This record gives sequence, structure tokens and C-alpha cells, in this order.
Amino acid sequence: MQVPFVNLGAQFQAVESELVAEFVRLGRSGQFILGEEVEKFERQLAQYCDTRYAVTVANGTDALILVMKALNIGPGDEVITVPNSFIASAGAISVVGAKPVFVDVGDDYNLDPAKLEAAITPFTKAVVPVHLTGNPADIDAIAKVIGERDIVIIEDAAQAIGATYRGKKVGSLGLAGGFSLHPLKNLSLLGDAGFISTDDESLYLALKQLRNHGLENRDHSIQWSVNSRLDTIQAAFGNVKLAHLPEWTERFRAIAARYTEKLAPLVSCPKVRTEDAAVFHNYVIRVPERDALMAYLKEQGVDTKIHYPIPLHLMEAARPLGYKRGDFPETEKQAKEIMSLPIYPELTDNQVDYVCQKITAFYQKAGG
Repeated sequence: MQVPFVNLGAQFQAVESELVAEFVRLGRSGQFILGEEVEKFERQLAQYCDTRYAVTVANGTDALILVMKALNIGPGDEVITVPNSFIASAGAISVVGAKPVFVDVGDDYNLDPAKLEAAITPFTKAVVPVHLTGNPADIDAIAKVIGERDIVIIEDAAQAIGATYRGKKVGSLGLAGGFSLHPLKNLSLLGDAGFISTDDESLYLALKQLRNHGLENRDHSIQWSVNSRLDTIQAAFGNVKLAHLPEWTERFRAIAARYTEKLAPLVSCPKVRTEDAAVFHNYVIRVPERDALMAYLKEQGVDTKIHYPIPLHLMEAARPLGYKRGDFPETEKQAKEIMSLPIYPELTDNQVDYVCQKITAFYQKAGG
């Protein structure tokens, strides 16, 4: 049996007729930049995230960059995040001219609130917790550490659309949430895309200008900015796919539950607080003999990945920050043990069971 890590074509086929109809409709309309379709998508995203506003942008990285730009975070400022995320989490901070400051993670792969206080300085302007793998970070504990200090929480929710923290949707927990709609995400478009959620009206209005050259209207720019508009056709695709997201989310969760049931006796499975609901953008296990297991699974037709093999503080790009190996021991330990199993709504139960059977066979052979 072949079990690819992703199968983007399968999801396209599931909604192909709806997407093709939207492509034809928008193509004939001649409306290709912004317009009602984008506004409709933004309204639906805000409703889905339980926030007053949503602003679509070109990608998830821009979502973080533009929030920080709107808050005038820049040179001389520090922004705290985690070292085990995708490069965009730290890269966005650096791009606005601020300094990324890392805090180690816990066994849920999210920022460890107990280690946050030591990283806060008078220059700290924001904390960017990452809801890694679609599992919510402990926002209340983070907020408690911040206390009355003038430090905002910007959620990196790129992997977590639909996840809930103590009954609240991610993206509604901080001042703003940055989401990715990249083709690999749980809600994916047919290209790069992203959006920002917020309840703050002034931030919302600023973001609408910043994503469109800082324009107040067609002819007058309030401030220099970038072009980070979401294509209208992508918004149309998003309006189609958002309607299917609840059922896809339930399938992610069902697959994760199946993996956990069968693999928990053998490996370390994802840890989700009972009061929260993860969406399992990635299903990450921690295993001994990780590289050998991945090689064995590949021989058996199962594709796996590592999210992520090189911690951010050990990247070449991070050298000017002055970090060294050993600074974040939990992140570094996890990087040697973690691996991601295939998980997407189109994955069949037979494929999931096959993955579990092969992992079981590997450890039985190793133990024998």
C-alpha cells in the first residue's frame, strides 16, 4: 500500500465542480482584485473565528508582518516566540526590524509559560505564541505572566484554524491572529494566501490600508506599504472550501484519534489538554530510532516528514542573535525525536491502519 504524506489532488477532486464553477463565474465577471468576493470571504472568516473582523492577505507570513507593522513594532523592539516553529514565525519579526527572542517549549510543542518571564525585557513589545500542529498554546498562562505590562499577544495560528482553547476559537484569544491558507493547511486555497483575525477596529482599519499599498483611496496613500492583497479568485475558492471545513476538521480529529488509539502503547502521541480541541494540522509523534523508523516506513510505502529538523535558533539566519546549541534543550531534544505521520481528510481508515501496522512491526522487530 502507498500512503503519501499529502494528496492535494484528492481534495481538489472532492470539490472540483464547485471550484470550476467559481473560476468560470469570476472569470466572466472581470472582478480579479478585491471586491465583494473578498469582502464575503472576510465576513465568513471573522464569523468562523468568532471575531469582529478578518482581513485577507497574500500569505500567512504577511499576516504576522502587517500586524506588527500596524502596531509600529520595529527596530529596537523585541518580540518573543518559540524556536521550534516554521521559519516564518521568527522571520516575520526580523523583517519588521525587531529582534526575535526565543522561549523554549513544553511537551505539547508550544511555548512554555514557565520560561516566559526570564525572556521579557523593557524592550519586549509582543509575544507570538505558535499553536503548533494545530494544538492551542496556553494563552491564559502566557497572559498571566505578561500581567499589566504593555505587551500584546499576537497568535501565530497558521496551522490551527478551527482549534479551540477553553471553548474559544484560536484567533480570538489575543489582539490578533495570523493564519495561513497555504495549500498544505487544513483550510487551503490553490496558492499562497492568509488572513488576520481581530476584534480591534483601529487595527482592522490599519491592516486594510497596509495590505493595499497604504492607500486611503485609489489616489492617496497614507503610508508606504506593500501589496499583500488576496486574489479575488482565491477568495471565491475560499468561500467554497470554508463550507466544508467543519467536516474536514472532524476527519482530521478522527484520524488523530485512530492513530492515538493504536500507537499510544508504542510511541509518544500528541498531548492535548482535555478542555481544548486541536485540529491536527500535523500528527507528530516522538519516537526512539526516529531516522531508522522513517527509512523503514519509506520502504513500506509510507511517507513521513519532520516538523522541524533544525530549530530556529540554530539556523544560519539566526547567527546574529547570538544563540548557541544547548540554549533551548527541550526544543533540541524534540528535533531529534519527532516525526509527522500522514494526516488529511482524504486518508482512508485502511491507510491509517496500515501506517500503524508498519510502525508496530518495526518496534516488534527491534524488540525481538
